[in-house]
Amino acid sequence: MKKILILVRHATAEDQSFKIKDFDRQLVDKGLSEATLMGKWLYGKNINPDHFITSAAPRAYKTAEVVADQMYFDVANIVATQDLYDGGPQAYLSAVNKNPEESRWLILFGHNPDITYFAEYLSGSHIGSMKKCGIAIIEFENQKWEEISGKSGNLVYYITPKEVREAS
Repeated sequence: MKKILILVRHATAEDQSFKIKDFDRQLVDKGLSEATLMGKWLYGKNINPDHFITSAAPRAYKTAEVVADQMYFDVANIVATQDLYDGGPQAYLSAVNKNPEESRWLILFGHNPDITYFAEYLSGSHIGSMKKCGIAIIEFENQKWEEISGKSGNLVYYITPKEVREAS
């Protein structure tokens, strides 16, 4: 069975400053708008993730909540983990490898540069730097979640909020 992984960089958040810890940064209005747009886009593509996993950082978690709401996914079922905030690409791989085998779709919300490195690691494709609320969709043929590793997937889509707006 084909496995599909959706990677989402968090939407636009407050600028980093000495007044607020990086972890605690919140989405700004532009970020809420981006997350709404991208959630509607995913829903319009009939993408129906079985599991939502997000960094515990508020900006990533709120992005996941807004996207989930647009996709009619129960926000109470979103799993937040500290590891996706500061665990590096290995934490993303661990989250993927632990996904239940009966699951076909998984969506992960995280941060740059790790999420970009991870997308490129899995697909062997060059994305550059994922834009805020950018989405990479990677497919894996005939693999179990626990078998997924470097260059084992195919990047089938990378899209940004700007590209979605321009296509509308």
